[in-house]
Amino acid sequence: MTPARLLRRLVLADEGEAPALLWSTAYFFLLLFGFYLLRPVREAIGIARGADKLPWLMTGTLLAMAMANPAFATLVSWLPRRRFIPLAYRFFALNMLAFFLAFRFLPHHGGAALGYAFYIWLSVFNLFVVSVFWGLMSDLWSEAQGKRLFGFIATGGTLGAIAGAALTGALTKGFLLRGLRLRADPLSLLLPSMLTLELAVQCVRRLAAIFQLGDTAHGVREPGPGPLEGLRLIATSRYLQLICAYILLFTITSTFLYLQQGAIVERAFSGTAARTTAFARIDLWVNVLTLVTQVLLTGRILTGLGIPVVLTMLPVLTLAGFGALWIWPTFGVMALFQVLRCGLHYAVDRPAREILYIPLGPEERYKSKPFIDTFIYRGGDLLGVWAPSALAAVAIPVGLATVGCSGLWLGSGWALGRRVKRLSGKDPG
Repeated sequence: MTPARLLRRLVLADEGEAPALLWSTAYFFLLLFGFYLLRPVREAIGIARGADKLPWLMTGTLLAMAMANPAFATLVSWLPRRRFIPLAYRFFALNMLAFFLAFRFLPHHGGAALGYAFYIWLSVFNLFVVSVFWGLMSDLWSEAQGKRLFGFIATGGTLGAIAGAALTGALTKGFLLRGLRLRADPLSLLLPSMLTLELAVQCVRRLAAIFQLGDTAHGVREPGPGPLEGLRLIATSRYLQLICAYILLFTITSTFLYLQQGAIVERAFSGTAARTTAFARIDLWVNVLTLVTQVLLTGRILTGLGIPVVLTMLPVLTLAGFGALWIWPTFGVMALFQVLRCGLHYAVDRPAREILYIPLGPEERYKSKPFIDTFIYRGGDLLGVWAPSALAAVAIPVGLATVGCSGLWLGSGWALGRRVKRLSGKDPG
């Protein structure tokens, strides 16, 4: 059996789709590979002066998102897709070079201020480049193709995340060469991350050629000239507002689970080594479940069950999981819940969420979507991380709040699913 025929059988790809599918998958691999080279560096910087600084770093990230979105929307308003996407990625690559030089040559490596600036910048970078990627995917592929192929495309990101994290761990731990143990400076990983962004630009160029994207701004499928049009559409479109609510509640519940995971692991295990092993075990099973599901099941689930049903699957699981944790707050229950939730999110829920943008126009994909994927997403993180203190002040149990937020998320998923059913070629507003 030829590779093309095997690919078509695995992911339900049709004749002629393989080249664009593989370029799209490689594109996502490179983006996540480059980010996960740097993610451990960001996490180490974030807690270098105490984990109590994280809520303030998240607040700074949200403010940075508020400034970055209008700048990106202005760029989108001036240039066609095949030009503003490479330009945005090369701008981020130049930022990486600037950080590398600053860390290398400033006294004391720039101190805490430069480290925190890098933490905030990388948090903005990650969400923006991924949002732009999925915006282009929803632009290039039809809804039917998205249901069949987005799961496989997402495997590129999963493999990139695994490979990037593994390479960073190996290089910073060190390796033997002729009896000498050599270690890479973590900050030197900014340079290979620049290379991955340039390779991602080449993938964009290949996809632009395959799908014959135009060179002129403001064409039929290009964004218009208004940089604030994306915000206006969010303010007037019920469909986009429901997407905002869905993502906001997803991130709030994710942060709640993240905080509970830390507390449960702290109680269940003593010592850094045992706790690290517990976290690593959870991550391993999340990656295994995600990969198997993405390759073999995602396309079949999305085409067989449909987007409206899929949008309620993760909220239902989250509601049941938080209910179980409220009754049995043990490591086993938490680990099973986390593995199932993360695996279902990466493999099924995220591709379904990106398909929501396929029926929309270029303004929604390239102006509204980045705002939702960055500012609204980080807003949910911020609410989730500060919520426990606020709940404690008014004597509301965190367990009750988690179940309540999960119920609201289920309601937003059900309402969004009903709106998807009504689309059928009509105005989604």
